[in-house]
Amino acid sequence: MTVLPDDGLPLAAEFPDATHEQWQRLVEGVLRKSGKEVSGAAAEDALSTTLEDGLRTRPLYTARDTAPDPGLPGFAPFIRGARPEGGVADGWGVRQRHTTLADGAVLADLENGGTSLWLVLGEGGIPLADLGRALEGVYLDLAPIVLDAGRDTAEAAGALLALYADKGVEPKAVRGNLGGDPLGYEARTGAAQDFAPYAGLAARCAETYPGLRALTVDALPYHEAGGSAAQELGASLATGVAYLRALTEAGLSVEQAAGQLEFRYAATADQFLTIAKLRAARRLWARVAEVSGAPGAQTQHVVTSPVMMSRRDPWVNMLRTTIATLAAGVGGADSVTVLPFDHALGLPDAFARRIARNTSTILIEESYLARVIDPAGGSWYVERLTAELAEAGWEFFRTIERDGGQAAVLRSGRLRTDLATTWAERSKKLAKRREPITGVSEFPLLAEKPVEREPAPKAPSGGLPRVRRDEAFEELRARSDAHLAATGARPRIFLATLGSAAEYTARASFAANLFQAGGIEPVTEGTFEDSGATEAVLCSSDATYAERAEETAAALRAAGARQVFLAGRGEYAGVDRHVFAGCDAVDVLSATLDRMGVS
Repeated sequence: MTVLPDDGLPLAAEFPDATHEQWQRLVEGVLRKSGKEVSGAAAEDALSTTLEDGLRTRPLYTARDTAPDPGLPGFAPFIRGARPEGGVADGWGVRQRHTTLADGAVLADLENGGTSLWLVLGEGGIPLADLGRALEGVYLDLAPIVLDAGRDTAEAAGALLALYADKGVEPKAVRGNLGGDPLGYEARTGAAQDFAPYAGLAARCAETYPGLRALTVDALPYHEAGGSAAQELGASLATGVAYLRALTEAGLSVEQAAGQLEFRYAATADQFLTIAKLRAARRLWARVAEVSGAPGAQTQHVVTSPVMMSRRDPWVNMLRTTIATLAAGVGGADSVTVLPFDHALGLPDAFARRIARNTSTILIEESYLARVIDPAGGSWYVERLTAELAEAGWEFFRTIERDGGQAAVLRSGRLRTDLATTWAERSKKLAKRREPITGVSEFPLLAEKPVEREPAPKAPSGGLPRVRRDEAFEELRARSDAHLAATGARPRIFLATLGSAAEYTARASFAANLFQAGGIEPVTEGTFEDSGATEAVLCSSDATYAERAEETAAALRAAGARQVFLAGRGEYAGVDRHVFAGCDAVDVLSATLDRMGVS
């Protein structure tokens, strides 16, 4: 009979503890099989992934990967959440966004899981005169209202407060945010605004409406302009500090001023980076609050990223927003807006709105995601990533402050340049499919039936650009669509498969995916003469290429092929260009369409 010791269950007592060095040696052996002769730390580095902002994620994290003490949930520096109880009581707020008066959409959201409303008013949204109509039937003492009215914020806020008074809602029962964000509006449009009306709204809220905030620190303009996570953090921090200064100069106390701010961030399908970003944001704002003497944690409204939403195969957006929502909840968001899967196509339909609402509902009510406080806390990877991202965000904030603050870097063009540089680097990865977009640059479906929606109101513009991950491939697909409409057929390319299926399947699949991403239909059956193609791609193994590539290329040219590609690498007579993992797909596809006469 074996007696277990008092200190637990020694399930692995018979095995010695593995060391980090032993693990590195195992990694060396695997890399050696792939032709990489590296050892020790270099072997570990070979498996690391480079992120934006100079960050790297390593393949293994241990207790040696130290990070600052995250503290306790609900206590400074609030890394682990703004409230001690986390979201255990009722999860995060489900905040639905509305830009039009779609029939019954507002009430449908509130009756089916939504807990607050985000109303876009004025330019790019619901007419101000229709605010009362938009809120008809809404219990204003129960549903928080968040406004987004840009240059019309003061007028919209006045109309909403008057509506509260008309409906007999007690000031202490009012919840939400009036949405003032002059620097965010300037980032969107390039138009500067006087801060005095916003200070007046903040003072009124602080004195009369204890549950109502006047200002939003919206980081989405910087995210949508192609900024990195650290740039999003730094710009939001600089904006928040600018508002604190302006409000205290207008006569509010530091505590009152801080209580008027709500921060808005983007959540992407990179779940760990999103979790770390939200945790880092609270840590950074806690530092600002500590220095300023303003108690309390950052309040966070998180929106699933518009940048990641694709127009082709938009159904995949449901997966993207689900991962982003999960990350937002795990990261400690106070409220989350899930953009409908057809957001990039125009006005969402009722089905898309329902799916968006239910994404949060399922994660909260059925997956019990909110029943654990800070689920990622204690992970060596997440804690380290949080710390590194906070440092990068703080450094970017410091560069903004050194250059005169958020308004100054917006007006000088420095922030635009920084964001454009980041996006240019990311665009290279997208073009090379190092950052794949499912349904667009990977596994595209040329025969898919387009999803069509009514156009959405045109959003304010004139300031920072709005980018999308799919934009380069979308342009290529649009050229193919126009060719299809004009000729009745898509441009085609012939895949010349050599040898057995085992030899050519991998590269033929790769080539088919690549060319379909540009709207070029691959043809694999029959002969080149019958394919309707003007160019061809050789697909097989390196050994078969050595034996047959040159003769096959010659035969294809004799049959009329103007260009012969090779899937892989190697120099062979008659081969014009190679396509391989890591090639610039956008460059290859654009040049191919040009040669095919597809404008």
